[in-house]
Amino acid sequence: MLTETLKTLFSRDLNKLKSEIASYKNDTNLWIIDKNIANSAGNLCLHLIGNLNTYIGATLGGSNYIRNRELEFSLKDVPKQQLINMIEATIIVVNETLDKITDEQLNSQYPTLVFQEKTSTEFFLVHLTTHLAYHLGQINYHRRLLDDEQ
Repeated sequence: MLTETLKTLFSRDLNKLKSEIASYKNDTNLWIIDKNIANSAGNLCLHLIGNLNTYIGATLGGSNYIRNRELEFSLKDVPKQQLINMIEATIIVVNETLDKITDEQLNSQYPTLVFQEKTSTEFFLVHLTTHLAYHLGQINYHRRLLDDEQ
């Protein structure tokens, strides 16, 4: 079933996100921006947490999560351990929600219009895995470029 594949991918990449955040030499480096790097690793991490808790946890799982997307990019200096705790909580929400998703739900229209056109839940969940992987790669480069210089 696709949900088992999705759980594997989300768990793998969220655990890698946790590892990337933990690898920063100090909390301050998580929030560095430089030259054409517009988003810090800390803000990308907050964005991924908000994204998955909104589109999987709240929309599909019925959690009470309320997203503040603006804060995902403006909030600064969240301690490293707090980010790690938030990632761990997100892993639980994603897994618990995906455990409840049926094949019928996967093939149904995603409940919220996110793109210009409606999509299936299956399509949107696959999109969320690629979105996570994209930003995870950015965080990895951010850490290797900017954290190692400090």
